[in-house]
Amino acid sequence: MTENAQQQPTAPSTELPTQYAPAEVEGALYERWVEKGYFTADAKSDKPPYTIVIPPPNVTGSLHLGHAFQHTLMDALTRRKRMQGYEALWLPGMDHAGIATQNKVEQQLAEEGKSRHDLGREEFVERVWQWKEEYGGRILGQMRRLGDGVDWSRERFTMDEGLSKAVLTIFKRLYEDELIYRAERIINWCPRCLTAISDIEVEYQEDAGELVSIRYGEGEDSVVVATTRAETMLGDTAVAVHPDDERYQHLIGRQIKLPLTDRTIPVVADTHVDPEFGTGAVKVTPAHDPNDFEIGRRHDLPSLTIMDEHGIITVHGPFIGLDRYEARSAVVGALKEQGRIVAEKRPYMHSVGHCSRCKTTVEPRLSLQWWVKVGPLAQAAGDAVRDGRVKIHPEDMSKRYFDWVDNMHDWCISRQLWWGHRIPIWYGPDGEVVCVGPDEEPPTGEGWTQDSDVLDTWFSSGLWPFSTLGWPEQTEDLRKFYPTDVLLTGHDIIFFWVARMMMFGLYAMDGQVPFHTIALTGLVRDEFGKKMSKSNPNAVDPLVWMDAYGSDAVRFTLANGANPGADVPIGEDWVKASRNFTNKIWNATRFALMNGATIEGPLPDASEMSATDRWILSRLNTTVAQVDAYYDDYQFAKLADALYHFAWDEVFDWYVELSKTTFFAGGEQAKVSGRVLGEVLDVMLRLLHPVIPFVTDTLWTTLTGGESLVIGEWPADSGFRDKAAEQEIELVQRVVTEVRRFRKDQGLKDGQKVPARLELGGTALAPHEAAIRQLLRLQPESETFAATATLPVAGATVALDLSGTIDVAAERKRLAKDLAAAEKEKAQATAKLGNEAFLAKAPDNVVDKIRGRLAKADEDIKRIQEQLDRLPQA
Repeated sequence: MTENAQQQPTAPSTELPTQYAPAEVEGALYERWVEKGYFTADAKSDKPPYTIVIPPPNVTGSLHLGHAFQHTLMDALTRRKRMQGYEALWLPGMDHAGIATQNKVEQQLAEEGKSRHDLGREEFVERVWQWKEEYGGRILGQMRRLGDGVDWSRERFTMDEGLSKAVLTIFKRLYEDELIYRAERIINWCPRCLTAISDIEVEYQEDAGELVSIRYGEGEDSVVVATTRAETMLGDTAVAVHPDDERYQHLIGRQIKLPLTDRTIPVVADTHVDPEFGTGAVKVTPAHDPNDFEIGRRHDLPSLTIMDEHGIITVHGPFIGLDRYEARSAVVGALKEQGRIVAEKRPYMHSVGHCSRCKTTVEPRLSLQWWVKVGPLAQAAGDAVRDGRVKIHPEDMSKRYFDWVDNMHDWCISRQLWWGHRIPIWYGPDGEVVCVGPDEEPPTGEGWTQDSDVLDTWFSSGLWPFSTLGWPEQTEDLRKFYPTDVLLTGHDIIFFWVARMMMFGLYAMDGQVPFHTIALTGLVRDEFGKKMSKSNPNAVDPLVWMDAYGSDAVRFTLANGANPGADVPIGEDWVKASRNFTNKIWNATRFALMNGATIEGPLPDASEMSATDRWILSRLNTTVAQVDAYYDDYQFAKLADALYHFAWDEVFDWYVELSKTTFFAGGEQAKVSGRVLGEVLDVMLRLLHPVIPFVTDTLWTTLTGGESLVIGEWPADSGFRDKAAEQEIELVQRVVTEVRRFRKDQGLKDGQKVPARLELGGTALAPHEAAIRQLLRLQPESETFAATATLPVAGATVALDLSGTIDVAAERKRLAKDLAAAEKEKAQATAKLGNEAFLAKAPDNVVDKIRGRLAKADEDIKRIQEQLDRLPQA
């Protein structure tokens, strides 16, 4: 077995309160852990490192169930590695969340009747810093409530001085390597946030719009195009058709009149056009559609921007000043007046992009922005997984990763905000462009200005695994803790964050991967599998559940649902069940301490132990091995399930109950079993600690007198197995289970005592007669004993005297009625399945349902007949 602690225990206590009160334990215990420095990693240590960097939550955010879920798993991994003797660093921090944070402060200013422009850039940024200090970072305190064992001494923020230096450093390197450039491209523009957003920050949903078909040109020279954004026709610079479409051969290269304007536009031939879709002709608006932009580049078409950053139309007199939706209606109305609307379809359901933050409909817009040339970076990120340097778990998630990195478009990194890392580019009066690094002075003199944009938030968080460890400086932390070991995050941000970190880590760290394993989780959903949302009544504040049931209960529930890559349903009843589990651990440990459980002295020799003792130690070591294997495979649900059933079923429901007669009898065997029970509890609490740290640390320090489980040793499989003892106790379990089932079938109460004769001679069950009688509430047979029911099980016979406990005649009558109903059900199902005409017409699911009814009827008949056979004759 394991050593009992890294430190010598003091005298253990047998005193525990009668009930476990999480609220009275968790807060103070967590602060003690932090004050003792248990979570502070030592870069000078000669222990092997183990590193996880926390996916930095937004500074505007608060703890939600998704955070609680992932933090529970990361904490479990880190706590176990710390107990295994690693120098474990779980590094915390926050993201400055450019758009979200700026919106918060702008809302605050609006309440004062001001805008950021009233303050100016410098004063506004100062105001954001003030907001951050006063209101930001609530989630950090909530992480303490959950029990996050993070190294608070290394807490980082994406806008702190060190990380800002890292951002400037990598920007300059990428710029000098010609991997950052400035160009006009179509971007996703949010008219509310007034900034560009990336493709992965656009959420698509089905909206009810309109599809209008418009005739351009006259007579035989006319062509019909269809659009859901009629207002964009004001910016059309061509109509495109497929070069092989015979319908339009006479028009290719000619000019046609663009309605509502004084312009003519060409008809161009482009293979992008699908001749089978619609009319086979498409309008081309290069400044407001990504596909049209590419057609425009191929045909050297002009790009006309028709609306400003607020979505207000800026061209063509009658429509100037209208917002895009007003303009849509006005344009359709004007086209109707001219008789150019050929067809209309309302509502027309189609996929529309929305800003993931404010839900405003995104507007594709031609804009001059800064871009990362991702080709070589994405290639390296893909290769690192393909050649095995980085493992994705579960493995089937690799396809999603490759689908992204192998088809990645250049990344727009500029944002039209004031809060964030300002782009370090300076423009001179004569067209000069200078990139300024972190240790360089910007150019001075008249006419020099800095680029007004800031960098995409994901640019700085993409540096997180190494910037948080001190890069670009070669710090002790960087040398000790990089590469990190595991990135544990939701599968939904493979594109947002995982790929970014892979690209930047390999680039900045000379080919070193940022982490060895990517462990992807699913998303937390409600108990019915629906996505949780603040707009729905199913959103849950985990802090409410923690207040009601304790943090351990919430943690265990989340871990118990964590199958790799799969979404996690969770409901309050499940948290209640986990609370019951922590209470069971508390009460059973309290009972054990009061009845001789101890860790003092070495384990007795196996020859001194009972079969029950040897059985539980054998099962304990099997559980240790199982849990280790599940941890190494990131199978959190399986390890939680294994621990639950070992603790509740095998330790508490079987071992403790089977040993009660021994404990109550006292003597040397009670001392042996007390030492075995102490060992089992010691190891079991260690195994449970990473998932439910509060209750286990409280119980373990009481049991052992040790300082804390946080710095205790992780248990190792000693190799002890006793198959003979396991088989012997399995026989006991079969007898007890079978007799309990019979008692329940006869309607006997759990505590009701029944006279019984146990015929166990010649079987391995004989030494366990007292325990079996205790578990089954079986009294010794009296002089008037008369066996009215006999149960042969596991090679033994249990004869019961039920006289005076049940009305045999009434029970036989009830069972006969149930048997008749089951036989009738069987007859009906058999008849239907024997009807060829029915089978020919009935759907497969209906036939399967009837087969299920037949199988259940057979099971019921067998069960009821067995109950009748066991009853005495009336």
